[in-house]
Amino acid sequence: MNEIIFFGTNQNQNLFKNEPNEIKKPIQFKFENENENENEKQIKQISSGNFSIIFLFENGKAIEYLQNSKQKPEKIQIEENIQKVTVGDDHEAILTIEGNVFAKGRNINPNNPKEFINISSLIEDTNDRIIRRYCFWIHQLGFDSKTLKKTEKPILMMKNVSKIFSGNISKHFFLLNSNQELFGCGNNNYSQLGLGKSRKEEKQIQKLTKIKNIPKGKIIDVQCRYFHSIMLIENENPKRKLYSCGWNRYNGLGKNEDENTYGFTEIKSSLFENDDIIDFSCGYEYTLILTSKRKLFGFGLNNYGELGETEYWVPIPIQIELPKLRLNENISNYHVLCGDQKSFLYYSHPSFSNLEEDLIKLFRRKEFCDISFKTKNGEIIKAHKLILKYRLNQNQNQNQIEKLQEIISNKSIKESNQIFEMIYSNRIINPKLYLEIKEIINSNEKIEETMKRIYLNENENENDFIIERKEKQYKFPKLILIMRSELYRGMFLSVTEDTSNKVTDYSELSNKSFQLFEYWIYSNQIKDEIQITQEIIDEIKIGIDYFQLNQTNPNLFDLLINKFNNQN
Repeated sequence: MNEIIFFGTNQNQNLFKNEPNEIKKPIQFKFENENENENEKQIKQISSGNFSIIFLFENGKAIEYLQNSKQKPEKIQIEENIQKVTVGDDHEAILTIEGNVFAKGRNINPNNPKEFINISSLIEDTNDRIIRRYCFWIHQLGFDSKTLKKTEKPILMMKNVSKIFSGNISKHFFLLNSNQELFGCGNNNYSQLGLGKSRKEEKQIQKLTKIKNIPKGKIIDVQCRYFHSIMLIENENPKRKLYSCGWNRYNGLGKNEDENTYGFTEIKSSLFENDDIIDFSCGYEYTLILTSKRKLFGFGLNNYGELGETEYWVPIPIQIELPKLRLNENISNYHVLCGDQKSFLYYSHPSFSNLEEDLIKLFRRKEFCDISFKTKNGEIIKAHKLILKYRLNQNQNQNQIEKLQEIISNKSIKESNQIFEMIYSNRIINPKLYLEIKEIINSNEKIEETMKRIYLNENENENDFIIERKEKQYKFPKLILIMRSELYRGMFLSVTEDTSNKVTDYSELSNKSFQLFEYWIYSNQIKDEIQITQEIIDEIKIGIDYFQLNQTNPNLFDLLINKFNNQN
């Protein structure tokens, strides 16, 4: 199902053939590609810039619409599956499942700006990253310009970076480390880095600088625009709040005043003061906010109707009237996107591959790998024996591992990584290699089924960590806890002593709540036989915070609320 709401400048007549150039009232859009099957119509992400819009689908394919193009939309011809796309002012980039980055644009490929080229060799770490123009071509790279005037090669800016925040029209950016410390550098002439207390202190920040006086809570997202920045922080009641800093040009900060904001201050409105913010997006001079009560708000410049209004500009947040949505769907699966003078609200089906992604991340972390394979060039590649035990066919399991070793011994390190990622995820990353391993893996078994089999296994040697609750003990494989909980990932990867015999005393969950919680850690599903009560919901909310599960998808708390509402 594709549910896409659009409003703003209609530069692409191919996309909206019977609509005016400026769509100032939100309309619903559906794809008309008769050749596509339903799986190819499941939207995963939309990215939009000055000259094009890219729609990415769940099957890893993408369609690009060019501005004022009279041609039919064409699929982007990339050999590998796509997991993320981005469109900037005059460039586009694609991140594949393998971690390769393909990009095109005048500043990337001057000889042929319309051709995608593989630029992964220029980037040290492409995992979960998308290259953006000003991340690498900005003059302010966090180094003194007197000693480093120009660079075309990657430079190690900071270690232990968990997220990077930038924008395709900004000249500043932020880095967030694993300790939730925020650093920034670049253009601060309007205090868009949140630094300074007056105009006298506005300047170019040429070195990575720690951003202080940030509101309390967990930083979820920061979006940068030329004159300002907006930050989403998770706290309590409401759970998430927006904060802005910089120049309030065209009321881009949601304030009815033309002045700079020094430091991040809350974006307030009586329209959503008691609501929770699900998603937000920043355009050049405007912002969209989606809340848990299925309402969309916007403010800023509106010269093309990108706020769904006829007024030229909107000084403070207003509610945008929308066509009827599928209100029975989880609102957290909706996303907003501010393109160049155009806006999208779209439904993205909850990812069926969350556990697959967790397993891939687990494979890439070698701390608990306990089985080694040798490639044809003598390199050693390691894997997790527990995972292989359940992902390989169960008949004569040891023989299957020997067959896998035989296959790996004739492959390069790159091909070996592809083989293991296909085993861990069931994704066909390389069809030729897949044919070689198809007979030794459970190719028809879903990842959830594999995880349930691990869950049901009673072998004490594999369930090597104990969570104690009152008088009952629950046994987990450490690998699973590392994969699913930030709390245990930090515990197991930061200590050197043996933790295999240690227990965690956590007695605040009832038996039903813990059974529900335990089952969900493995399967991303809620046990059908458990009746959801308000008491269970309150307990699980505490457990989510304790085990640090806020970033998992689907969100356990949302699933519980939906099931509770359906039961009542």
